[in-house]
Amino acid sequence: MPISTSSARSSRSLSRFILRILVALGVAASFAAPAAAVLQCVPYARAQSGIEIRGNAGTWWGQAEGRYARGAEPRVGAVLVLQATRAMPIGHVAMVAEIIDERNVYLDHAHWSGPGRIERRALARDVSPEGDWSQVRVWYAPQGSLGIRANPAYGFIYNEPPAAAAPAAAPPVRIAAISPDALIPAGAD
Repeated sequence: MPISTSSARSSRSLSRFILRILVALGVAASFAAPAAAVLQCVPYARAQSGIEIRGNAGTWWGQAEGRYARGAEPRVGAVLVLQATRAMPIGHVAMVAEIIDERNVYLDHAHWSGPGRIERRALARDVSPEGDWSQVRVWYAPQGSLGIRANPAYGFIYNEPPAAAAPAAAPPVRIAAISPDALIPAGAD
């Protein structure tokens, strides 16, 4: 049975349509592939600090609970965890490389000043009113200074187990009361 010309045209149109979709998907995939290969802050911080947490940076603080010690004091090798915000939707993590003074540290981190860019000894400053590292400004290389935005921070994760729970208080020791007469041997009066 011969194929009609309208049927052949319809088949070619369908083939072209499918080909266009496949080309479009291939082009989209080629643009997406380089982004997946860019080094992000999480794998860099994990490799540098030895803290074995995975997932978005903004989830590290919660994941560290019960696994790693956490605190508000910077220490060399600790990971500073910045909270997720509108400007930084998945948060950020960076390792403390050096402590300058109580309000300034150098960080080693990736993917802050540019896609996949690794920065060593990037200045970070505690700008919180209480000096508790809850608000941090971080060096931003494209402008050659500290970033203008104060970033909310959870604190620091230390590569050590969490402090053991305080031992329960020992029960009070009871000393039996003895009357003075009990100390005198019988017949010694």
